[in-house]
Amino acid sequence: MAGGKIQKKRHGGGGGGGGARLQGGIPFEKSKGQHILRNPALVDSIIAKAGLKPTDTVLEIGPGTGNLTKRLLESGVKAVVAVELDPRMVLELSRRFQGHPLSSRLKVIQGDVLKCDLPYFDICVANIPYQISSPLTFKLLSHRPIFRCAVIMFQREFAMRLVAQPGDTLYCRLSVNVQLLSRVSHLLKVGRNNFRPPPKVDSSVVRIEPRKPLPPVSFKEWDGLVRICFNRKNKTLGSLFKQKRVLELLEKNYKTMQSLQLAQESEMGEEKMSPDDVAVLANMVEDLSVETNDEKEDDDMEMDDADAADGRASFKEKIMGILQQGDFAEKRSSKLSQVDFLYLLSLFNKAAVVENSNNSKVRCSNGVVYACYPCICMV
Repeated sequence: MAGGKIQKKRHGGGGGGGGARLQGGIPFEKSKGQHILRNPALVDSIIAKAGLKPTDTVLEIGPGTGNLTKRLLESGVKAVVAVELDPRMVLELSRRFQGHPLSSRLKVIQGDVLKCDLPYFDICVANIPYQISSPLTFKLLSHRPIFRCAVIMFQREFAMRLVAQPGDTLYCRLSVNVQLLSRVSHLLKVGRNNFRPPPKVDSSVVRIEPRKPLPPVSFKEWDGLVRICFNRKNKTLGSLFKQKRVLELLEKNYKTMQSLQLAQESEMGEEKMSPDDVAVLANMVEDLSVETNDEKEDDDMEMDDADAADGRASFKEKIMGILQQGDFAEKRSSKLSQVDFLYLLSLFNKAAVVENSNNSKVRCSNGVVYACYPCICMV
């Protein structure tokens, strides 16, 4: 059941003038983002692209009236677990599948998918409420044991952000974070008229395959760096890291890490990306505006050497040295790849540690190996 904005209910009137309703006369609710996928051919296409196996347990989120649920059951999977928030829809599902020969394979959980504990599943196939897209994506990626893949209907702009590559207009922090944890591919575009009632935006179906194993880096450190870099994604990193606010934050973290060096040497060597670490982003509210105006006046002033104390000026030189070491000073976040960000993170990490024999290593998809140390970029 897709989300996004839905048409307001209309009262009164005859014929086809009423608001969209279920077969039993129950009105769809705007607050729950209820849009029913009504095109049978599209449902079949989603099922085909999911690559289901007879041994699969399938998680469906927001089943609505059960159009997709029915086809999932008929595809021959082992079981379907449907999570539905609206008790009216739960009742509708129970009526629809009562006496169905495959009803024993269906389990319906009434509750908020963002708050309930998800059961084991091999694959997620869902047409979700769009307003939960970001937190749900990261909740799924933090789920253990790791599932095989998820085939999910998203609002088209959100979907295109998930699959965006360096240089694309929609390439953003969301793109970088999700692609660190998974392989994302666009499957098909879905027009708004395939839903009842039709939403005001088009949709897209996306395939998400979690990476196995996850990169052994701290997601908090990773997101701290990416958050800074995408504050103004079209500015050079040299300009971004000269901003007074950024330098103050990095210097504070640097001093804190120096004071805790002994404790970190015993702890950080064991740190890897954990489900709880990934789940930090479940509450992330992604800014859906697209930054295209480099001329936009900065809210943060750059720190001039003349205005800084000797210690702070020295720290600024240290940061600029790190950027120049990796040839990052003149590069822009909007053009950097996963490998670039991992390399930049390793440079910042290494600069924050004098001696640490317990560092972990990251092997990127291209075979490059980077050492990872405690980072000063945590925000």
